Amino acid sequence: MSSAKKSAERLIKKYPNRRLYDTQTSSYITLTDVKQLVLDNEEFTVVDAKSNEDLTRAILLQIILEEEASGVPMFSTNVLAQIIRYYGHAMQGMMGSYLEKNVDAFTDIQRKFTGASLDGKPFSPEMWTQFMNVQGPMMQGMMNNYIDQSKSLFVQMQEQMQNQSKSLFGAFPFVMPVPPTDKK
Repeated sequence: MSSAKKSAERLIKKYPNRRLYDTQTSSYITLTDVKQLVLDNEEFTVVDAKSNEDLTRAILLQIILEEEASGVPMFSTNVLAQIIRYYGHAMQGMMGSYLEKNVDAFTDIQRKFTGASLDGKPFSPEMWTQFMNVQGPMMQGMMNNYIDQSKSLFVQMQEQMQNQSKSLFGAFPFVMPVPPTDKK
């Protein structure tokens, strides 16, 4: 990251007493304030006041946890369990990239709909809600088709990796170990 971008980025320090200090406004802020920075597309970094360790991801995860605990959760128990299963798995790095690209695609679709106009007026949040109430099933179908295509591409990619691994390591004389038999 360039030094010009870092200086323009808002710096928030987290102190041992768990308080967050916004260096731009010279005041303490809450997680709700940090959430508002995210909603306002403000660039910021949260660092530990003593060690200077970057805590931005941890703070964002904390905000997600609070959002999931109140209101209607975005992630089902099954989705959370599946995400946990990918930690430590060979596909962990690829899964993060895959999820990021899908969220970016969904955001792009939303931006296109939000940027659309009706009678020369841009979609307001209320109009967006009305549109989704009427068009929800169609949008769900579109997203299901997108997910099916994405799943198919993911499976193809996995098969290609397996085939490449077989061709790469096929020349090595691997012998499958024979399990020991119980002799009594």
